[in-house]
Amino acid sequence: MTRKKLTLVLVLVLTLSLAMSACIHASGATTLTEEEIGSIINTTTDASQISSPFTSAVAAVKDSVVLVRNYQMVSSYPNDFGYGFGFGFGYGYGNRGDNNKTEKLYGTGSGTVVTAYGHILTNYHVVEGASRVTVWDGENEYAAEVVVYSEEKDIAVLLAPDCKLPAAPMGDSDSLQVGEWAIVIGNPLGADFFRSTTVGIVSSLERNVESRSTDKYGRKTTISNSMIQVDAAINSGNSGGGMFNVLGQLMGIPSMKYTTSWYSSADVDNIGMCIPINVAKPLVEEALRLYDPAKITTTDGSEKNTVAADTADKPRMGITVTTLSTSNSAVAQGMLPNGAYVKAVDAGSPAEAAGIQEGDIIVEVDGTVITSHTELVNLLSTYKAGDVLAVKVYRSENILTAEYISELAEGEYIDMTVELKIIAAPAA
Repeated sequence: MTRKKLTLVLVLVLTLSLAMSACIHASGATTLTEEEIGSIINTTTDASQISSPFTSAVAAVKDSVVLVRNYQMVSSYPNDFGYGFGFGFGYGYGNRGDNNKTEKLYGTGSGTVVTAYGHILTNYHVVEGASRVTVWDGENEYAAEVVVYSEEKDIAVLLAPDCKLPAAPMGDSDSLQVGEWAIVIGNPLGADFFRSTTVGIVSSLERNVESRSTDKYGRKTTISNSMIQVDAAINSGNSGGGMFNVLGQLMGIPSMKYTTSWYSSADVDNIGMCIPINVAKPLVEEALRLYDPAKITTTDGSEKNTVAADTADKPRMGITVTTLSTSNSAVAQGMLPNGAYVKAVDAGSPAEAAGIQEGDIIVEVDGTVITSHTELVNLLSTYKAGDVLAVKVYRSENILTAEYISELAEGEYIDMTVELKIIAAPAA
């Protein structure tokens, strides 16, 4: 054997011996010292070294997000079946039981406190149809009142004066840029996931989303809203919560998400829509102008107005009205709104002076929605001569002449003012 081959053999033998020795030593060890264990287990993390654009923003605004509860009077039957409003439109419970009307928790959503006075911004569909609304801060439940809303924009402003949470600052949604961070905080699936945070980016601005809606007067319309598209997760119950930027400013209201079952048979992921905060600001401003601490309305379901039993010597508008029955096909199908239908206008009356015409449908008086002629008469009995009322009517050119629904022209809502006067009733 040559010297070179011998050297190679010796090296291989030595390497093998060392490896076997290490294995024997490791397998033979029975315990580790406390120092060895501690070096593995007792580790630390320096939070100051963690760089995140989200932590400070979330910490600043998460306590402004509340759970909104929608209670409704529902009938029940012997068996319970769950129902609700999903697709990002809230998280529903529902109930059916015996034939008695009882108050039940119908569904929950989210809301964001936006003023120090207890104003909370949410979606209209979160509180739609509620007999009572409350907000929950994780510990306490507070009574809330819907003070301003727009069904068309899907926005509602609540007032919960006993809720003393910090207000989130509103930003300027017109300054949003595609690609910037979008932080969504809300309550997916209700209280179990209270104040959950999801993060994504602004995917697109000014997405026109069309939907069929019934306005607050009962007329069905197709509306188009410009929305902010984000890819942050929005789930059932997130509706009405907050979409914030990294400065902790409220930039939008999560309102809906696209899902496979809702829009098409195609697979859809991470397409959520938020209402721009600038669209909601006028409603918040209106709520602030209405705010009067000395006149906070009750939230226990009591009526704001009492109807006088004696209507003698009460001022009149000078109109003859009736209620369009829901058996009327145009009303039942939402082609016409509910309200007080004007059958006749007295000559020289306040109504004539204001511009009210025969065939108009009075749908709102001084902020109160009118669904029948009885409601209008009872409401007018609470006013006195000289009061000037804001009146909204729906007018279509051919309500009186159309024989078929297909012949009804597209109408419009018209705002006018009427000064009430004491005038003689028309001759019978």
